[in-house]
Amino acid sequence: MQHRARGGNGPSPTLTFFRQWLKNPLSVAALSPSGKQLARLMVRELPERPRRVVELGGGTGVFTQAMLDNGIAPAHLLVVELNEELHKFLQNRFPDVNVVCGDARELPAMVESAGFDRDSGVDAVVSGLGLLSMPRTLQRDILRAAFAVLAPEGRMVQFTYGPVSPVPRETLDELGLTVRRGGFAWWNMPPASVFIYQRARSRPITPVRAGDRNGA
Repeated sequence: MQHRARGGNGPSPTLTFFRQWLKNPLSVAALSPSGKQLARLMVRELPERPRRVVELGGGTGVFTQAMLDNGIAPAHLLVVELNEELHKFLQNRFPDVNVVCGDARELPAMVESAGFDRDSGVDAVVSGLGLLSMPRTLQRDILRAAFAVLAPEGRMVQFTYGPVSPVPRETLDELGLTVRRGGFAWWNMPPASVFIYQRARSRPITPVRAGDRNGA
């Protein structure tokens, strides 16, 4: 079942987004909302049948709508947006989705307050935040917050306008995370890459039997 956004005669998502960029270009990562191609690539990297998904930096709801269209129930989606006007826009556009206004670094508290961490935690975090332009300390704090609420096999799906991961190797090693590249949205403006972050897994150590050790 698809859940459509609320219609009406309010301002368009593109105009709303652009106005917020004009007010504070350093806090809004792009001139316009992400395109549908990028949204499809982000949703494609979600685990199969996710029970709970958190979206960071909801913007005007491009990723939110894509997730709803792909079968994620509104009650299973928590959207975090720091910008107050974009937060109000999202609340009006998606009245059935839990949309909160807050800092991504406070994600564990927001998830707990919403009662969103029951039944083994969150399966995925979808991030529209501009990690590439953030200081490393801020990147680290956001990643720590995201993985504090993610289930052991959970993942964080992030896009960036650069060709490589926006999170440096040193930060990934410090947090015990791995990264792989997903798709590339050529038609997005500007073009964007998708990266998936997960907890690192140690190689399983095969036990050596006494007979093997003695060459028998």
